[in-house]
Amino acid sequence: MDAQTKLELEAAAFRRLQQHLMQDRPDVQNIDLMNLAGFCRNCLSRWYQEAANERGIEMSKEEGREVFYGMPYDQWRAQNQTEAGPEKQAAFEKAFKENVGDPNG
Repeated sequence: MDAQTKLELEAAAFRRLQQHLMQDRPDVQNIDLMNLAGFCRNCLSRWYQEAANERGIEMSKEEGREVFYGMPYDQWRAQNQTEAGPEKQAAFEKAFKENVGDPNG
């Protein structure tokens, strides 16, 4: 397989993952994704932003989220996010530190 085809297939797989998370399963909460898989929609939007920045494209955290979510993040949260109980929040703090880093450090 040539490099361009590989790149196109990887991009198609990313778009399908994005569709699955945003359209097919918006009911799956970010906190559950982070707790189970060590990443969530916000991670994907951050990775998108970081890739843009690495290529000299200025993109803020909020701009990256809007690209990934297809709308302002606060709007998506209002439409889809539910409250997480203390157990989920504690598991999230642990998963976040293990997979993203210490938010205070």
